[in-house]
Amino acid sequence: MLDGVTFRWLTVFLDFPAAEFEPGIAFWRTVTGYGLSPFRGPRGDFATLLPPSGDAYLRVQRVLAGDGGYHLDLHVDVDTAGGALAALDDAAERAVALGATVRHREAGEVIVADSPGGFTFCLVRWEGERAVPPPQPGRGGGTSRVDTLCLDIPPALFASESAFWAALTGQVPRDAAVPGYAYLTGPAGAGMPVRLLLQRLDDAAPGQRVRGHLDFGCPDREAAVTWHADLGARVTAGFPHWTVLTDPAGHVYCLVGRPAWTPGAPGAAAS
Repeated sequence: MLDGVTFRWLTVFLDFPAAEFEPGIAFWRTVTGYGLSPFRGPRGDFATLLPPSGDAYLRVQRVLAGDGGYHLDLHVDVDTAGGALAALDDAAERAVALGATVRHREAGEVIVADSPGGFTFCLVRWEGERAVPPPQPGRGGGTSRVDTLCLDIPPALFASESAFWAALTGQVPRDAAVPGYAYLTGPAGAGMPVRLLLQRLDDAAPGQRVRGHLDFGCPDREAAVTWHADLGARVTAGFPHWTVLTDPAGHVYCLVGRPAWTPGAPGAAAS
């Protein structure tokens, strides 16, 4: 939270190339157990994944260029004297002061920006979301929930990018149990459906930008990995506490062997 700017909710967008849009949505609907809103936008490029209970925090988008990935929406409390336009402009101004670059504006609706390390985020209006969905059952009787957005940061950018996200959200980086990871914590993150985890990559190509991936908390990781693979995911790496996969569209994500995180809970194993 910046001075005078309050973020009330977080939404993560899964961005799909056109050819992967429909199969990508089908995969994520299955693994989350969520429904789907009507498509919206001039070309029907946007939709929301709808949990059985609680407020939505995952959305999908068809992109016209690039290989897709993830981006983050920060929901700004616009209940101010100046209304939505002033609230979003103020949030953007302060984000720029911290090192962000604004790329696009739709007055009073959305401001698209990049972090100093190049991770795309949007400033949008808060619509009253506050109920975090519970974990959903998957095959084999286990439960899981997408509960973490991990920012994968090149080593040279880790200090500056961590400082940016801490200042922007009003939270504090705290080292995770696994070296090279830190999660953001503090009162400003209370009630959010997704926590932010920061990963310092071991190395990076010249000019590499910050990317992101999602984590599921799932106590029965072995069963979850088998289920996701049967649905078309590909296992790319295994670690003591988590497994790295890619979905059919190439999105990287992790299944972490722990209960799904809930707001106010202490940090669990990093992924």
